[in-house]
Amino acid sequence: MEYLERYGDTVEAAVKLAAAELGLSVDDVEVEVLEEAKKGFLGLGSKQAFVRVTPKQSPEGIALAFVEDITSKMGLELNIKSSEEEGIIYIDIDGKDSGTVIGKRGQTLDSLQYLTNLAVNKNTDKYVKVVINAENYREKRESTLEQLAIRLAGKVSKTKRAVRLEPMNPYERKVIHTTLQDDVRVNTRSEGDEPYRRVVIEVRKLPREKGRGGKFNKDSKFRREQKAEAPAETAPETVNEVMESDNE
Repeated sequence: MEYLERYGDTVEAAVKLAAAELGLSVDDVEVEVLEEAKKGFLGLGSKQAFVRVTPKQSPEGIALAFVEDITSKMGLELNIKSSEEEGIIYIDIDGKDSGTVIGKRGQTLDSLQYLTNLAVNKNTDKYVKVVINAENYREKRESTLEQLAIRLAGKVSKTKRAVRLEPMNPYERKVIHTTLQDDVRVNTRSEGDEPYRRVVIEVRKLPREKGRGGKFNKDSKFRREQKAEAPAETAPETVNEVMESDNE
């Protein structure tokens, strides 16, 4: 990284001099004091301050450098680009080894994103979100999640049996909930603890019907449907199996 080392009568003077030469303000540089200034005695033995000034790296620059460093140490050949939009840093990866950086079921990609977020936010007060994608994997998975949610909602509505999906991370669970939030046939909820928390899709419960005299009718449609419901089952096809079959 580019830096300058400069002398000055004081640390502040040396820093201002170096920052000006870099075309930056004092607030935009990191300072390492190599030697403090000394006045000496009667002008003898005095020393100037000696500092090393380095431009502060932006969060985007840190994120990009971190990902490049990690993937380089993994021996991967990749094209890595970064951009920032509305306070979110996006890292896009492609290249011959992109499959390796995605990993099985996107686990390597998620781990890399987690570590990068830690690195970028290590010494900052304001949280900066980093999203890492490779070969549009996240868009493909989101589309698959939406299709699976709709397919299973239809099955739940038909069989009256709730379905438990495979454990998912918070973002993926949100995709399922959002996809089915306006479906009048089913409800969705999450159960379990991380990292095994999963979504359950079940028949939407309707208000009980009233019989004569304002009393609830034990033989109402709602009652009959509830009696017909069986315990929840695990989804016979998971999102990962759907994605794998689509790629075959």
